[in-house]
Amino acid sequence: MPWPFCIAEEFAVEWSVAESRDALIRGRARVGESEITVCTDGTCRFDGGAMFGVVPKTMWSKRVTADERNCVELGLNCVVVRVGGRTVLIETGFGNKLPPKFAEIYATTQRLPASLEAAGVTQESVDFVINTHLHWDHCGWNTVEDASGAVRAFFPNATYVMHAGEIAHGRRQTLRDRVSYVSANYEPLLAEGRVREVRVTGAGEREEVCPGVSVECFPGHTRQMLVVHVESGGERACFTSDLLPTAAHVPPAWVMGFDLDPLRTIEEKERFYGFALREDVLLLLPHDHAQCMGRLRRDEKGGFALSATA
Repeated sequence: MPWPFCIAEEFAVEWSVAESRDALIRGRARVGESEITVCTDGTCRFDGGAMFGVVPKTMWSKRVTADERNCVELGLNCVVVRVGGRTVLIETGFGNKLPPKFAEIYATTQRLPASLEAAGVTQESVDFVINTHLHWDHCGWNTVEDASGAVRAFFPNATYVMHAGEIAHGRRQTLRDRVSYVSANYEPLLAEGRVREVRVTGAGEREEVCPGVSVECFPGHTRQMLVVHVESGGERACFTSDLLPTAAHVPPAWVMGFDLDPLRTIEEKERFYGFALREDVLLLLPHDHAQCMGRLRRDEKGGFALSATA
């Protein structure tokens, strides 16, 4: 590895996270025959109150630091899975199509192309792009504008995997969350027939994307949000999406103000935690720039913690 990592050798699954906050590759793992690389679209800044919902700032500020605008830094982790000769990309960050005003407000840094290059991944080599949901910070690099202003697929050979219910919800453009759904991130792909729509409903139902990679619905943040399972050789990893956005959100009741149904999010986190503990799953987090992965453990008080290093 070309730069310093902390390697967790105590587990069957080998995994490591970057020590440098500027590293283009945020982490690596091997799950059976699958190779996992956590790339990044850089960082952004969201309101701390929105990120922690009803949790008082006196509590969440012990875990994360807010700036003078009460915003906290988030990572935009995009996970590459190489398995069985296929390359799967989970999430595509904020992208580069935001209006200048929004790009300034959210302090986006647009690093995914450079990160993929650092990981040895070309746009043409990606076979599947999985969007766990269609909020703008998870699917922005799905598409780019060309010199003529036309929007085209950034990954020209990929099949894009989205939940049918997410597409329908994004098209409704509801007052509650329409700012998060940017049609240019998915409508051109739908028009070109590039999208594979999944319809899993939760309660353990999964749909295979390709051998070793499957998706499952965990409602709450959105009604059809997906998590992504990677399984090979009896070993498991899971991209948690916004069910568990950062390590600071590990307590089951610490959910976001962005969640459409926060009570359902808590229920689904508890369901997921039972699975993660039982199967000793390596968790891949979408928005933690410092700790992009870890293992769920019980702490000394009987609560939950996410292991950071060996």
